[in-house]
Amino acid sequence: MLARPNRLTRGAEYKAVVRRGRRCAATHTVTYVNSSAAETTPRFGFIVSRQVGSAVVRNTVRRRLKAVCAESLPAVAPGNDIVIRALPGAATASFADLRAEVNRCLSRRAA
Repeated sequence: MLARPNRLTRGAEYKAVVRRGRRCAATHTVTYVNSSAAETTPRFGFIVSRQVGSAVVRNTVRRRLKAVCAESLPAVAPGNDIVIRALPGAATASFADLRAEVNRCLSRRAA
């Protein structure tokens, strides 16, 4: 579970990261990373649309992505805001596949 300081909570924050952030596309996810000079804790946000599946499936995908981000939190540099958009294929992806994709994008963009 991600603590409150490690989460993006406002729509404007999501928009800023998606518009200004660097993009890393993978098979099941698209990761946006926006770096700032501030030494704040890294913050994560998740976008899981109805195209992914029913509410149960969307929540499962969101929980998996949160768990992956909680694991990789120590490796992410301070001041990064990260938004992960789940693509429809994320519903059938295994946890290991999601972890590999997200860690690859975070190591490329948020180190």
